[in-house]
Amino acid sequence: MNKKAIVFLLVFAMVIVACGDTTDDAAVEATEEEHDHEGESTLEQVQERGFLKCGVSTGATGFTEVGDDGSYSGFDVDYCYAVAAAIFGDYSKVEFKQLTSAERFTALSAGEIDVLIRNTTWTQSRDTELGNDFGPTTYYDGQQLMGRVADGLSNSSTVADIDGLRVCTNAGTTTEKNITERVGLAGGTIQLITVEAFSEAIDKFIAGECDIVTTDGSGLVGRRAVNDALNDWVIFPTSPISKEPLGPTYRSNDSQWADIINWTVYATIIADEYGVTAANVDSADLEANPELGRLFGANDGELQTKMGLSADAYYNVIKQVGNYDEIFSRNLNPLGLFREGGDNDRWVDGGLIYAPPAR
Repeated sequence: MNKKAIVFLLVFAMVIVACGDTTDDAAVEATEEEHDHEGESTLEQVQERGFLKCGVSTGATGFTEVGDDGSYSGFDVDYCYAVAAAIFGDYSKVEFKQLTSAERFTALSAGEIDVLIRNTTWTQSRDTELGNDFGPTTYYDGQQLMGRVADGLSNSSTVADIDGLRVCTNAGTTTEKNITERVGLAGGTIQLITVEAFSEAIDKFIAGECDIVTTDGSGLVGRRAVNDALNDWVIFPTSPISKEPLGPTYRSNDSQWADIINWTVYATIIADEYGVTAANVDSADLEANPELGRLFGANDGELQTKMGLSADAYYNVIKQVGNYDEIFSRNLNPLGLFREGGDNDRWVDGGLIYAPPAR
C-alpha cells in the first residue's frame, strides 16, 4: 500500500470516528429530549410549558370562530379559556389547534393537544376503543337535516322525505353513520357525499351539489344564522334523529387531569346555580354558601390544592370567563339558541345541566 493510500485511509477513519461521535451525541441529546417529560403528568407538562394546548374545530359558528385579527371566540373556546384560567390564573395562556373530524383523535393520542374541546360526541366506541375519556357534557345536541323550502321541504319533513337525494356531511363523524342508518331503517337510499370539514359541506349545499346537509342541530342553526339564504333554508325534523352529548375529551388513565377538566366545567355550572357571575363573584357571600366557599378557595382551598391547582383556581375561572349561563348566552343566544325549556337548561328547571356537589 503506498503512502497516499495510507494517508487517505487515516483521514477517512478520522472522519468516520468524528461523524460517529457527532451522531452518538445527537442521538443522546435527542433521546434525552424525547424522554424529557417521561414520568411527568399532563398537568406538570402543561405547567412547565406555560400554556395549554387546546384542540378546537376548524369552524363552528357560535362554538369556534376566528376573528380577522386571529382571536378565538365561541362556546368551546371559552371552555379552553376556563381550563387555562384554572391552571394558570390567566385565561389567555392557551394555544389553539384547529382540527378536522378526521384529525382530532389522532392529535389527542399523539400529545399534540392536551385536551379536545371541539363539538365531539361521547360514544361507547370512542370511549373504549380510542384511548379517550370524556368529561361532563357541556352541550346536549342532536342531529338534524337542512334543506330548501324551494325543494318542498319544511319543518315537518322527515328522514323518509330525503329518499333518493344527495346528502352532504363531513367524514369520520357520528353524523355520517347516523344518517346512513336512519335512512336505511326508513326504507330509503341516499347519495352520501362526505368532505373533510363541515364548511365544505355547506359550500357544496350552497353550490347545489347536494340537496341536504346534515350535522348537529346547533351547527345547522349557526350556519343558517350567518347566511343570507336563511329564509329558504329549513331545519328538520323537529325532534333530532340522534343524541349528541358534546364535551371535553382527554387521554385515558390520567385521573388528575380528568379531575381538573371535569371540575372546571362543574365550577361554571355550580356558579350558575348560585347566580354567581364574573361581575358579582367578588361580592359572593361565601360564609352563607359554604359550597361556594370551598369552590372558590375559602378554608385554604384544600380541594383545589389536592388537585395540583391554586386554592382560587375556580374563582379565577368565574372571574375571567364566567359561569355556564354567561358562556352559553354570549355565544349561542345571538344565533337563536336558548337554554329555556331545553336539555341545556338548569336541572332545577327541567334541563340536564347538573353538577356534583363541591364538598
